[in-house]
Amino acid sequence: MMKNKSSWGLFLMLIGMLVLLAACGGDKYVPQAINEETDVCVICKMAVKDDQFATQIVTKDGQSLKFDDIGCLNKWKAENGTDTIGAAFVRDYHSKEWIPYEKAYYAYDASYKTPMAYGIVSFEKEADAKAFIEEEGNGKLMTANQLDDHSWERNRDMMEGMGDHGHSHGDKEDQTHDMPMKEDGHSTDKEHETTGGHNS
Repeated sequence: MMKNKSSWGLFLMLIGMLVLLAACGGDKYVPQAINEETDVCVICKMAVKDDQFATQIVTKDGQSLKFDDIGCLNKWKAENGTDTIGAAFVRDYHSKEWIPYEKAYYAYDASYKTPMAYGIVSFEKEADAKAFIEEEGNGKLMTANQLDDHSWERNRDMMEGMGDHGHSHGDKEDQTHDMPMKEDGHSTDKEHETTGGHNS
């Protein structure tokens, strides 16, 4: 009888441990800190600043892919799919704390100045996103689900006006990636020189 009780107790303990392990599994994808000396956006090849616009994807095999603008993160998803993504993170505009992409609230307007001129700002709290829109005098409140149907157009006038922001460029091919184009589909020399990014 005693032996049966001991076996039953051990069985319950094992079940409890399995439940705890399962509960912790959702936290295995952790965002990495930004290193401004070495981190470069996977898409546009611009240096990633340690600011409220930085985003990142942690892949299922533990790689951290960092982006200087949420638009670049979306471009990576469009090009590579979502099967390898363990988790995606954005930052709260005010605190700069990492928050899960799908739990954040977003304010969008083409006039909002962001590193690659996508015009999307992220917030942990819906009230903060609404307050930001009110302060700016324009904009649209969005959720992660609504971003799936977003056009992801960049503000070309803003890109041209940003000028040289002091970040390192990649090679020539990388510099022309996703640049504003003339109607004939070719980037201009002027646009090449003024492809934007963060302000100093």
